[in-house]
Amino acid sequence: MIDAPELPTPRFSDDSQWHPLPPRGAVFAAIGSGLSMALLFGVASVVLMLVTRQTHWLLWPLAAVAVGALLGAWFGWRRHRLTFWRLDAQSLGVRRGHMWQSESHVPVSRVQHLDLRRGPLERIAGLATLIVHTAGTRMNTVAVAGLAHADAERLRDRLARQLDHDDDAL
Repeated sequence: MIDAPELPTPRFSDDSQWHPLPPRGAVFAAIGSGLSMALLFGVASVVLMLVTRQTHWLLWPLAAVAVGALLGAWFGWRRHRLTFWRLDAQSLGVRRGHMWQSESHVPVSRVQHLDLRRGPLERIAGLATLIVHTAGTRMNTVAVAGLAHADAERLRDRLARQLDHDDDAL
């Protein structure tokens, strides 16, 4: 019997290593973005067609929907594959993007409470969304969608433990 190689589990230490989201979530990101952009391109093409009084009433919207679906799926897949997270002693970090990168850090001291959200498709795929509610009004929630369910639970529990530890120190 051949043993399957074990996948590396994310380490929750202060090694400042960025962890990627699981690849299986990229499919859901691609489908969601593809549907959204297909709808946007379809509506825009119908409006443009009505304004310019085109005669091919079915050809242009179908082509626009197809292009929108493909382009949206590519953007969604790529955005998911270029999203990373990191948890250290001071903060939860989320990094997104390639050309235009954004990096957010939520200090543990600012965390108010934590939620895990799992819709039906996320449950089927073993994924979850971690929602971190923070103190303040600007950017008061940070959501990390597409996390592996086990990673999301560990992150939530670790952040909650750190938060409890910091509250005890006061």
